[in-house]
Amino acid sequence: MTTSSLTRIDRLMFIGGNSVEASDGERFERQSPAHDVVVSSYPHGGPPDVDAAVRAARAAFDDGPWRRQSGAQRARALARVAALIRRDAELLATVEVLESGKPIAQSRGEVESTADLWDYAATLARHAYGDAHNGLGEDMLGLVIREPVGVVGMITPWNFPLLIVSQKLPFALAVGCAAVIKPSELTSGTTVLLAQLAQEAGIPDGVVNVVTGGGSLGAQLCGHPGIDMVSFTGSTQVGRQVAAQAGEQLKKVELELGGKNPQIVFADADLDAALDAIVFGVFFNQGECCNSGSRVLVHASIHDELQRAIVERATTVTVGDPLAESTKVGAIVSEEQLATIARYVAEGTAAGASLLLGGERLDAPIGRFYAPTVFSAVRPEMSIASEEIFGPVLSLLSFRDTDEAVQLANGTMYGLSAGVWTRDIDTALRVARDVRAGTVWVNTWMDGYPELPFGGMGASGLGRELGRQAIDAFTDTKTVQLHIGPRTNWWTMSGAQS
Repeated sequence: MTTSSLTRIDRLMFIGGNSVEASDGERFERQSPAHDVVVSSYPHGGPPDVDAAVRAARAAFDDGPWRRQSGAQRARALARVAALIRRDAELLATVEVLESGKPIAQSRGEVESTADLWDYAATLARHAYGDAHNGLGEDMLGLVIREPVGVVGMITPWNFPLLIVSQKLPFALAVGCAAVIKPSELTSGTTVLLAQLAQEAGIPDGVVNVVTGGGSLGAQLCGHPGIDMVSFTGSTQVGRQVAAQAGEQLKKVELELGGKNPQIVFADADLDAALDAIVFGVFFNQGECCNSGSRVLVHASIHDELQRAIVERATTVTVGDPLAESTKVGAIVSEEQLATIARYVAEGTAAGASLLLGGERLDAPIGRFYAPTVFSAVRPEMSIASEEIFGPVLSLLSFRDTDEAVQLANGTMYGLSAGVWTRDIDTALRVARDVRAGTVWVNTWMDGYPELPFGGMGASGLGRELGRQAIDAFTDTKTVQLHIGPRTNWWTMSGAQS
């Protein structure tokens, strides 16, 4: 596909089962970050559109059939969505590439992973059960049941737009919720397409709604009285704002936020395997990933050896047109993000870190690309060691023993994920227990399965997505007590009239 062959697509929002323009008719455009041409345009929604979407979701939840259907019925609908995602995989992958800048091979993998999420969520639709308590006495039976939380406002980011909304939406739908989704204005395409696939799969109108536009829509969604819960993925800074606003109305909140994730490499590790995971972990998706392995903590005895190998391997990483099959690192999503990356690189250099590779925007006739970048001699207090960059920038630090490795790993406000590389099971288990992170990988990096819960500690978020634990996020627990047989009359009990 050449630049001249890229076609602009004008898309619409999806509210109440209908594709609609913004109430005021305003639109905005999205330019491909790799090709510098407009590839899509969307309605620029406002408060009336958020209100219309919430009212549609509210009616679908309160009065519609979805939450009243059996789990088996909902499961079949979710499985149909998974099949439709696979049917339209190439379209979805291409839209992701054009709007986000990620490589096409990676995007295809994400689409398949997305379909797998919907397949797994379908199984949970039939397993959203509670408890029965029959040991409360002969005259009492207690039931603990799960009910859908209601209408969920979902705010999703630009780095994995289809995958991340699918870490939320099918799980909420599985238990009978309705949703209003606000995708990033940079990458709205696949979310709109997903809502249309949900309708095609037989999910009733109004259960899934999408409003498109700028960041202010997210605040409007959080503050809308018709929203029962907010599920947000994005930066820690914005996550705090979401939590504060939702808390004013005591809405339930689930947050998946940032990370500054360490890979800890011990002297006995399989260095070839660790090397591959390190380069993949930091340059995957241009480093625009909350799970990016942007810190590598290396035992002092192998530091220089591994450092040389990382630099050598990183020089072979292919950066370029994300539509090319051989590309490993695509375009940076926006000028704003490019400026953020450049600022952190400058801060690292000024603080005394040693720039071994990269550290600059690549000279390309079109698009915005950043060179794979590696720093050594990094100290824990440097911003490049403690703050999330969201770019292809790796910081190397060394440690002398396990205690120091754990201390360094826990030395940021984040706690999303971590990795440990060692052949010693005792070391692996000790580090896995002591490192504060929602996920710890041992001798691997960034593997993910729908069956396993995902989420962070500390400033990396609240709650968990995926796994059977996802049911907890989108349900409320209700206790029902049933009295069996005649009830003892309190008034006539002995001593009641004395």
